[in-house]
Parts: sequence; structure tokens; C-alpha cells
Amino acid sequence: MIRLVIFDLDGTLVNSLCDLADSVNYALEKSGYPTHKTDEYRYFVGNGTYKLCERALPQDKRNADEIDRLHKIFAERYNESYLNKTAPYSGIDELLTALEKIGVKFAAASNKTDVFTQRIIDKLFGSKRFCAVFGKSDDRPAKPDPRIVDEILKGSGALKSEALMAGDSDVDVLTAKNSGIISVGCLWGFRTYDELVNAGADYVINKPCELLKLIQEGL
Repeated sequence: MIRLVIFDLDGTLVNSLCDLADSVNYALEKSGYPTHKTDEYRYFVGNGTYKLCERALPQDKRNADEIDRLHKIFAERYNESYLNKTAPYSGIDELLTALEKIGVKFAAASNKTDVFTQRIIDKLFGSKRFCAVFGKSDDRPAKPDPRIVDEILKGSGALKSEALMAGDSDVDVLTAKNSGIISVGCLWGFRTYDELVNAGADYVINKPCELLKLIQEGL
């Protein structure tokens, strides 16, 4: 029986693509570089904001100094605008409420900087509803390293056999695999069916309500 669901944040719980794209494009424009269409950012996100800025830069400008400079401009802008357009996906609030009713705990594990992960979860959902909310920090490696999941499992009291990870990218699937828990790919996010299947997702779902059904049916 599943007792714990670990959610990715961006592309799984919330659609944050526009705010991320707007802030990176602002930094690029300020730096004299070409910007990108919002949809292109679907393949830039997933490995943290530093990697996001690296991928947005022209190929010949991806050196440490330039990435650091762009990331600083991005972070200052994003700090002011991270909730301008970011919102929960349709059906997520209902899913969380349903999980609460059947006694299933849930947590968030993101490669977004920890401070923004905490803020977004608290403002859009209420952090007290989550048994843990972890983002990227200096003392915690980014996904797909399993340490973030290991910390959540330890705090929740759930066994690996009682937990699953739900996310929209191969990073989330690989994190689950590295952690020894079930992986559920979410198609309402930023990436594709092929990416999730090729990464080895145990299940792939189209809507949040399908996750509840999987849990109720015992996977």
C-alpha cells in the first residue's frame, strides 16, 4: 500500500514555465543575448536554475563566469516575479485533498532553489499540508541523486515499498529508480511520453486524478 507520494514541483504540481521563461529572457536581454520562446524552456528546466541559465545562453558563452552573471540577474528578477503567472495544474488541489482524506502523506522534492520551492509550496498550497518540502541546497545534491528522497523517507516513516515519486521528466523517473521507489510519469507537465517511457517510468498518467486511482487500486 502506498503511504507516501513525493511530487516534483515545476511541471508536476505547478505550471511555472512562463515565470521562469520571462525571468531568464529578461536576464538575456539585459546581457545583450537573444531570447527564447516560452515553449523552448520546456527543455531547459529540470536540473535547477543554474543549469537553466546555462542552457539559455548561446553555446559559445556557456562559461562559468557568464553563467554566474546571468544567473544573478535572473535570480533578482525571479525573486520579484516568481508567482506572476505560476499556478497549480488543474486537478492538483483536488488530488492533494483526496490523498489527505485517505491518509496518504505527500512531499515535494525539487531541483529549484530551496527558498523558492518553500515559498511556492507555502503560498499556493500551504506548507503544513506537506510532510516535507525540499529544494536544491548546498548540502543536498540535486536530483537524480537519491539523497533528497532518502531524507523524505526517513522523516515520513514510510518504507521504500510504500512510496512513489510523481514527476514530469526523466530526472524524476531516474530519481525514483536511484531511490528504489515506484516512478509515475506525469504528462500534463513539460516533457513528453517518449522521454518518460525511455527513462523507465513504471506508470505514465495523463491527469492528476489518475494517480489517486492507481493508489486506490494498489498499483
